[in-house]
Amino acid sequence: MRAMSDTMQEAMRLMRSGDLRAATRVLQQRVAQGSAAEKCAREVPIASRRRDAPFAAEAASCVEGEFRVVAGDQPTSVLRRNHADATDSPCRREHFTCSVGDLDYLLYIPARLQGTRAPLLLMLHGCAQSPEDFALGTRMNLLARAHGYVVAYPQQSATRNRNRCWNWFRGSDQQRGLGEPAMLAALTCHLLAQHGLDERRVYVAGLSAGGAMAAVLANTHPDIYAAIGVHSGLPIGLASDVPSAFAAMRTGKSSRPRRAVELAAKRVPAIVFHGDGDTTVHPRNGEGAIAQSLGAIDGGDGAQCTTTIERGVAEGGRRYTRTLHVHGDRVNAEHWVTHGAAHAWSGGDPAGSYTDPSGPDASAHMLRFFTACARTAREQVSHSNVGSQT
Repeated sequence: MRAMSDTMQEAMRLMRSGDLRAATRVLQQRVAQGSAAEKCAREVPIASRRRDAPFAAEAASCVEGEFRVVAGDQPTSVLRRNHADATDSPCRREHFTCSVGDLDYLLYIPARLQGTRAPLLLMLHGCAQSPEDFALGTRMNLLARAHGYVVAYPQQSATRNRNRCWNWFRGSDQQRGLGEPAMLAALTCHLLAQHGLDERRVYVAGLSAGGAMAAVLANTHPDIYAAIGVHSGLPIGLASDVPSAFAAMRTGKSSRPRRAVELAAKRVPAIVFHGDGDTTVHPRNGEGAIAQSLGAIDGGDGAQCTTTIERGVAEGGRRYTRTLHVHGDRVNAEHWVTHGAAHAWSGGDPAGSYTDPSGPDASAHMLRFFTACARTAREQVSHSNVGSQT
């Protein structure tokens, strides 16, 4: 027990310093786990899976958390078999620079989409994850190939947040034209223009801190994103610094008067997944993300908003409750509560971090939801108002 404790302390020290490779090696040596083969671009170590982990942190101050190793790595041969269908178009690493900052990102374009106006999906990883890890755990590239999506995985920089968390909780990163929302929106518009993608079908989804940033983008740039997916994240406005972020994560409430956020006149449809056994980000935050999306329904068109509740069991054995909020003939919000699930991507690949293979397939349901959401010509964004590439 003492040896394991020392190992975990050393792994946490390495991860806080940004050396995920070394942290992974320490954990693998201790628990005799084999390394997982990274599919997308090149082989990289995958961070050990954690049930509880740090979520929000500024460069100079981190919210600490507990790391626990979850057994069950799949052998390399299994990983290659699971991802063989995506090898027609390997992911590639790209770099983007604009007036508000720069970032690296992973880009997946299925070969069959060349010359078509395909939809775009931005996938925002959680803390301490990499784009490659997130792509592997969500299996989103396989689904993108099957359904004709281009997928981009932006990577948070350790210089902006040493735990590589998106800074959803900072006031300067919750406003249009500033910080990370402006940078991610500029990247989105750059990808639309560079690859001739469909401006009516642009989506963003994320896990944990990435899910919270997706909720921020829905509020700051509702003219760009047609729908969002929030997995184990939070709504905008609950926090303005690390202490209030920690409180919001643990309780789903603000520890002080709610930060004033100018809410967009038009809200964005949202599909939300959250485990009711999540001890890292309180499940109440999922309800908040749904409320943020439903705030747009004013009833001015005479149509009523109805709510339908369904209960079931996923193929992997996880029970769930699915709530649909329908306005007229359109589903404005869809809320999945996975019963007993912790802080993990529902239905994900166990080869990736923060995944729960026993739950309903969040990736597949998000793409289904997104496919039904497209903006009208009147709602399309003017790229000149978002940001300029440098």
